[in-house]
Amino acid sequence: MDAKVWLADQTHLSYANPICHLMAEAAEQRGTGIAKRTPEYIIRKMEEGKAVIALQGDKLAGFCYIESWGHEQYVANSGLVVDPRFRRTGLAKRIKRKIFELSRERYPNAKIFGITTSLAVMKINSELGYKPVTFSELTTDESFWTGCQSCPNYDILERTERDHCLCTGMLFTQNPTPLNNQNKATKGSRWEKFKNFLRSNPKKKYRNEK
Repeated sequence: MDAKVWLADQTHLSYANPICHLMAEAAEQRGTGIAKRTPEYIIRKMEEGKAVIALQGDKLAGFCYIESWGHEQYVANSGLVVDPRFRRTGLAKRIKRKIFELSRERYPNAKIFGITTSLAVMKINSELGYKPVTFSELTTDESFWTGCQSCPNYDILERTERDHCLCTGMLFTQNPTPLNNQNKATKGSRWEKFKNFLRSNPKKKYRNEK
């Protein structure tokens, strides 16, 4: 049975602790930072209607939530995590699409961005219309960058004065075309352009999502 992706609400509050545990495991496996969050923080996101959860029956399969920065001028889809048993099934893409659509619905005028070291996430973002950008094009909100302190690579970010790190910054470019009408050729073209960008920046080391 495939896992189903839902808008998280108060009926899912009991999953807050398992979600935090899953995030910690994923960060350890990837060797890069997923900002540490408390169960209370996860619960608040659910109660605010700013999170999606994937379940197979009553089993936790994945999760992601929305954060806003700079007086809601910038929005990030954060904490994307998938249980190892459900990886390589397309679930991450379904979660990402659901939270992305929710972000556009709740924050229609915001710039949607993300930073990641995962090639899998970069590919999904590229298909959704994100483009790689320098960190200077992302939010300057101090609270966002403070969240990077839990990453083992934070010293790189400090040494470069937020110019770059191992993460790639990606920003969504507003597209009036509905997501359902985007054809595969367009998505493929975006991904090819993005791969060319990666090849032109060999100084970075990218990790595939495990």
